[in-house]
Amino acid sequence: MARIQHIVTLHNDEWTVVVNGKHSAPYATQKEAIRAAVDAAHADGKAGHDAQVLVQRENHQFRMEWTYGHDPYPPAG
Repeated sequence: MARIQHIVTLHNDEWTVVVNGKHSAPYATQKEAIRAAVDAAHADGKAGHDAQVLVQRENHQFRMEWTYGHDPYPPAG
């Protein structure tokens, strides 16, 4: 089964979460978008999928934020 990646990115000056090429509704802050992505990834993980959250930096590199089964839920902060 393929890993479901929830990618937090800045799109048109708004924070969104991209899953399977589809953007979510915009979030006011990166922190809100990350929390929404972690919640969605956690739900995918509970449904039996391998799920993770990545954050895209301004230089288009990715950093790992959260992985189902490896990081605590809910995350601290």
